Amino acid sequence: MREWIVTNGLGSYSSLTHKNTNTRKYHGLLVASLNPPTKRWVFVSNVYDKIQINNQSYDLNNYNPKFSFDYFPNFLYDVEGVKIKKTIFMPYEKNTTIIMYKINTKKPVTLVHSPIVNSRHIYDVNSQRYLTFLQNKSDDIIFITPDNTNKTIKLKLKDCFFKSAHFWETLYYNKDHQRNDSWIDNNIHIGDFYKLIDKSNRYFLVLSIEDNIEKHPLKMFFKEKQRKKKLINQTGLSKKFEKLVLSSDNFIVKKGEGKSIIAGYHWFADWGRDTLIALPGLCLVTKRYDEAKKILKSFGNYCKNGLIPNAFMENDTVAVYNTVDASLWFIDRVYQYFKYTIDRKFVEEIWNVLTSIIKGYKNGTDFGIGMNNDFLINHDEGLTWMDVKIGDYYPTPRNRKAVEIQALWYNALMIMSTFSKILGKKDDFLDLANSVKNNFNVQYKAQYDVIDTKDLSFRPNQIFLVSLDFSMINKNLAKKIVNDVEDKLLTVFGLRTLSPEDPCYKGSLFGNYNKDEAYHNGTIWPWLMGPFIKAFVKINGHQKNKRIYAFRNFIKPMLDVFGDCWDGSIYEIFDGDPVFEPRGCISQAWSVAEILRAWVEDIENIKPSN
Repeated sequence: MREWIVTNGLGSYSSLTHKNTNTRKYHGLLVASLNPPTKRWVFVSNVYDKIQINNQSYDLNNYNPKFSFDYFPNFLYDVEGVKIKKTIFMPYEKNTTIIMYKINTKKPVTLVHSPIVNSRHIYDVNSQRYLTFLQNKSDDIIFITPDNTNKTIKLKLKDCFFKSAHFWETLYYNKDHQRNDSWIDNNIHIGDFYKLIDKSNRYFLVLSIEDNIEKHPLKMFFKEKQRKKKLINQTGLSKKFEKLVLSSDNFIVKKGEGKSIIAGYHWFADWGRDTLIALPGLCLVTKRYDEAKKILKSFGNYCKNGLIPNAFMENDTVAVYNTVDASLWFIDRVYQYFKYTIDRKFVEEIWNVLTSIIKGYKNGTDFGIGMNNDFLINHDEGLTWMDVKIGDYYPTPRNRKAVEIQALWYNALMIMSTFSKILGKKDDFLDLANSVKNNFNVQYKAQYDVIDTKDLSFRPNQIFLVSLDFSMINKNLAKKIVNDVEDKLLTVFGLRTLSPEDPCYKGSLFGNYNKDEAYHNGTIWPWLMGPFIKAFVKINGHQKNKRIYAFRNFIKPMLDVFGDCWDGSIYEIFDGDPVFEPRGCISQAWSVAEILRAWVEDIENIKPSN
């Protein structure tokens, strides 16, 4: 069943299915970030709606609403000729969800709204009924205070009658059950709001943990709508990009005085690799340059021993550094930012971080990362983007000299050489880049996934030899790589992570094995469509007919599946085999970003104007 999500720029969100049901422990109408963008807690799981017409009660949960999406998710009900439009939004940077009900009726009706509350982290469930909720009422506001947090849930509905209650309801989350995760959760009914409607009307139910609850929800609705319109307009892009632009906004979040990017909803925090890969699509093609700079500054401030953090953990926000590619992506993303802004001052400001990365990789740093005598980068297992781990076992270890790390290393050195010339600094990078190129080409005698182990597993990582701005391979090899990847890995939703011809291939995330074994052994990743399209267009000289072909064959089929009701979200992963079941996070930053970026930069050929 399809799902929707709205966010607030803090990492908080509101998300359910298109039927407004909870099928995951991560679902909720008010899931608030207590330490933006992390420490997210479920406070309001759902609000069950009923309508009373002529002494007959109709439970809206038994109806299939017509889902639509403009700037917000909308749910349309038609019950005995009474039309109900339910719209859900979150005011920007407020831990508040507002539900707008628009009723079109020719007869008196009563709407009954029954909030279901909770108080837990998104990773947890209340398996026991141990929580205590204190309840008070003042004017139009119901105050609910759980005993396990210092936050108070506030529920506001003007001009209504509230009948207090207190009983438990157990929710069963089938999506989590399928993932072998905790899935039985106890929630509290706190009572019912009765709203009498004698003519067509519009009203608002406000759910919040803010100290000051919204007094003018209609004003907040138009303010948030206007903010979204402004984001769309500033891109200068045509209407066909609107859904992806709106979706891209979900991931850009406040972090301290700066900005970061949530890797995916519902359960990821801000991850270094994901943030940097997603940055051009989320911030550059959308012309959010100031936020791009803040993100780069923020991650640059955390650079340690030449390493950019892999992730900030959800529960404690501690930075972890176990990645070999994030630092090299960082250099590339500073370059992409520069191409859009020609911000020489920023490059000067970040120069010491950039050079510390090169120094760390050249001389050796943590996790076995360092340059060998052949000028290529060596590294320990589990440090590339295919980094899944089961206990002490790595299903895709890829240690020593993974192919895309060499591509990123050469690309980074060439960027540093370019920056040296622009800033009038001594170029200590070009000769080293040439040595990397020469030694790589001597050793790359076949399409290896890992160079020195001569691993011929056919994976998508070789595409970065072509797609990055500075490529160290010849045109014939570039064309062969793109053609082979298209033939063996391309699907409607992205690239498979392993050829179906490989005996290790797993066509479904779930089977008689740990799902993490399939994560990078056949599972489709939509974000890889971005570098594939860039490589395809590149080897064909950016010809218009080839760009049209790329849209019709690589972008449009995916959009056609999503349909008109789509909110711009793109899943984290899909099964490798038909029917390509969506899996993982319901909306992933780099999935949205790379599809948007490739469509704008590579297919529409809209390049930086500077």
